[in-house]
Amino acid sequence: MTEPAPAPTPSSGFSTLLARIASEWFLLGLGGVVLLAYLFPSAGSDASPLPWHTITTVGVSIIFFAYGLRLSPAKLKTGMRNWQLHLVTQLTTFALFPLLALAVRPFFAGAEGALLWQSIFFLCALPSTVSTSVVMVSIAQGNIPAAIFNATLSGLLGIVLTPLLTGLVLQTSAAGIPLQDLVLDLVGQVIVPVAAGVLLNRWLGAFAERNGKLLRTSDQIIILLIVFTAFCESFAEGVFSSYALWDVVGLSVGMVALYFAVFGLVWGLGRLLNFPREDRITAVFCGSKKSLVHGSVFASLLFPGAATGVLLLPLMLYHALQIIVASTMAQRIGRQTAMASAVPASE
Repeated sequence: MTEPAPAPTPSSGFSTLLARIASEWFLLGLGGVVLLAYLFPSAGSDASPLPWHTITTVGVSIIFFAYGLRLSPAKLKTGMRNWQLHLVTQLTTFALFPLLALAVRPFFAGAEGALLWQSIFFLCALPSTVSTSVVMVSIAQGNIPAAIFNATLSGLLGIVLTPLLTGLVLQTSAAGIPLQDLVLDLVGQVIVPVAAGVLLNRWLGAFAERNGKLLRTSDQIIILLIVFTAFCESFAEGVFSSYALWDVVGLSVGMVALYFAVFGLVWGLGRLLNFPREDRITAVFCGSKKSLVHGSVFASLLFPGAATGVLLLPLMLYHALQIIVASTMAQRIGRQTAMASAVPASE
């Protein structure tokens, strides 16, 4: 008879967490480009001889073309079942998050506080991630087909709802570019590439699936360039000069609190609606995520100028924390789900 595997020790769990963080080279890359922007702000600002605006504009179109290329109309049609789960997940992303941001608005006073709150609301108006959401649902043993559908649907809805929400609440159309120019930018850089990708899915969809890792890496490199140029502009203009280290620490704590607040509310709502456990898992992990891809793109489109770096700061913190915290929670829930399936559940 084989001996039972030894129980994991706290040190082994901590080592696993460190290995998880180290494997996320993109997180390290985010910190690296921010540091480079701080040390060499002129390298990525308007003072640079390189055409950064053109480079990032083309990069944005490439990201959304590849995104559309991986969208299978047949899979989307199949995933349209279970409308209650889809409704809860999308309302979490585009209603619950913005309402929580509006609720904390009185706590942000002064010009610096107002800008920081705008960045938090911008984060709350963004769609969910695709790959991270599906991976976390898989680890936690949730409803994977529903996760794929919801993550994809969220990205598509975000193309319309994120500019709409930020425009209504933050009045971005008055922040430097006319509304018609903003619409043209969104159509040219986002909607047209997505539509082109979807149309070509029939012929190139299989290629995109086979090379998903390569496409994801190219997306991440483009995002790093967008973040680098945004922070170069912010550092060059001295936007961060009025924020202390404690402001960043407090913001990080706030992002963790936001994540757990959404997670707890959605999990409780799933119980109230008598969702099966796998559907509750899908709702919380898809609904609680925010996309750095969409955030980086829309920040450059909706908020041109030096303030873009500040607007990306909460999103970058939330992105890092959602990977670390969510992966830990997904593994724990996955173990509980496995135990619940082995023994008749009392739920």
